[in-house]
Amino acid sequence: MPRQTPLNAAHRKLGARMVDFAGWDMPVQYAGVVAEHETVRNAAGLFDVSHMGEIEFKGKGALEAANRLITNDLSTAADGQALYAGLLNDRGGFVDDVVAYRFSPEHIFICVNASNREKDFKWMSERATGVKPVDSSDGFAQLAVQGPKAFGIVQRLADQKLDGVGTYRFTRGKVAGKGCIISRTGYTGEDGFELYCAPGDAEALFWALLEEGKGDGLLPTGLGARDSLRTEMKYALYGNDIDADHTPLEAGLGWIVKLDKSDFVGQAALVAQKEKGVPRKLVGFELTDPGIPRGHYPILKDGQKVGEVTSGTMGPTVKKPIGIGYVPAALAAIGSTFHVEIRGRAAAAHVVKTPFHQRG
Repeated sequence: MPRQTPLNAAHRKLGARMVDFAGWDMPVQYAGVVAEHETVRNAAGLFDVSHMGEIEFKGKGALEAANRLITNDLSTAADGQALYAGLLNDRGGFVDDVVAYRFSPEHIFICVNASNREKDFKWMSERATGVKPVDSSDGFAQLAVQGPKAFGIVQRLADQKLDGVGTYRFTRGKVAGKGCIISRTGYTGEDGFELYCAPGDAEALFWALLEEGKGDGLLPTGLGARDSLRTEMKYALYGNDIDADHTPLEAGLGWIVKLDKSDFVGQAALVAQKEKGVPRKLVGFELTDPGIPRGHYPILKDGQKVGEVTSGTMGPTVKKPIGIGYVPAALAAIGSTFHVEIRGRAAAAHVVKTPFHQRG
């Protein structure tokens, strides 16, 4: 039986369509994916992301222990700053993509994907030196308020001014009277916050946010819209666009890798790949023929399979059939053409500049 977040009863009360996602009973939509997608782009949406995992390093040496496991460099971050990063295997492939929060050199907090909670904790525990990680996942619920109206909604309920909390910065405070980590992060391409709170406070916080945001058009939003929103931004999804067999350099995520920092797991493999040259790249493309690209559809060049679609949709905001997929490096330049096989039919496509949607 799927696990339930603290907001399960609230989702059902609102009539959400529930699905099993990574072993969790989660809302895929309420009013409809397209309507919720557009609400986030134009006003604000409220997501339950309590299924995500939280792993903490605490004590003297916490910074050094955590930093050796991630690709980005927490030693150059300030207290109160978060970094997007990868956990890699020895071949340079992704174990997961994570957000690492630096509270202090003695307290590092890492948010991991729901499907990888247990795997990531085991992986970190086996490799951490000095300070061992603690799985704090059951101690947190997480709500995401995303969209151009998100800042105002959260600010009106917060006990402090949030103007100084810039992108990928965070603070502690109260929202609707509930203690939270207030993080200026998200995975939609819009402004907003992710609020980490105690599980017992989640439902009261959820209803308070919906009530406060009513006049701004805030709506509860499901995982379906979360997926189409991140696809329009070409944000990678673990298990689709990145996995154990693909490296950050291949995925266009070289910016989250600091090869010049002290040793981290997978570093040697990335150095070797960079020297040799990346053989394939993750690109964004548009179809110029009718059809919608979907995950695992073959990418063809001159009738031969050369790659595979990893994510695809009819972009609700860009109003075009868009996709993400791996192609040989020689086909990765903007303007390169190929075909996507859709149910036995070859649909023409070309590589475009990403993100597909330009915010603002």
